[in-house]
Amino acid sequence: MEIRIAELSDAPVLEEIFMSHIDAHREYISHGEMQMGVGEGVIAGGTLVAKPAADGGKKWRRYIEEHIQDSSFAEVWTAVDEGRIVGFCVADIEEDGDAPFGMVCDVLVKEDYRGHGAGKALLQTAIDWLRSRGIKDIYLESGKNNHAAHAFFERRGFVHISEIYKLA
Repeated sequence: MEIRIAELSDAPVLEEIFMSHIDAHREYISHGEMQMGVGEGVIAGGTLVAKPAADGGKKWRRYIEEHIQDSSFAEVWTAVDEGRIVGFCVADIEEDGDAPFGMVCDVLVKEDYRGHGAGKALLQTAIDWLRSRGIKDIYLESGKNNHAAHAFFERRGFVHISEIYKLA
């Protein structure tokens, strides 16, 4: 397994991995995906029902290409196994706080490659990159019912600190 910086030519594969995952695992969809227009959320009976947006792939492709092209504020890494991209991680530096802070925007590994260290390696690469740029505070957000991801992040030192609400 190799972790490498993503190239613009990787964008179609990353889009396919991301969109097929959120279609099959709608618990991945968080407020971030809804704010980007990649996912849609409808409140039914006080519960969020999320799904990928019809044009979500196009919007996500634009987002990932911007992050690949501008490494001054963001970086995208891929996990590659035998020449195939099996996962990716996106991190960026946000400047709208008291001090710059890091955001791990996405960590996603194809299901059949989970449990073999790709996610851990991708996340650690993002943390190391942020730390190398002087970032002390690192955050991430995750879909409300994405419990497996929550446990993964907690095992790596992240602590649940807030809840996000949407007006119905």
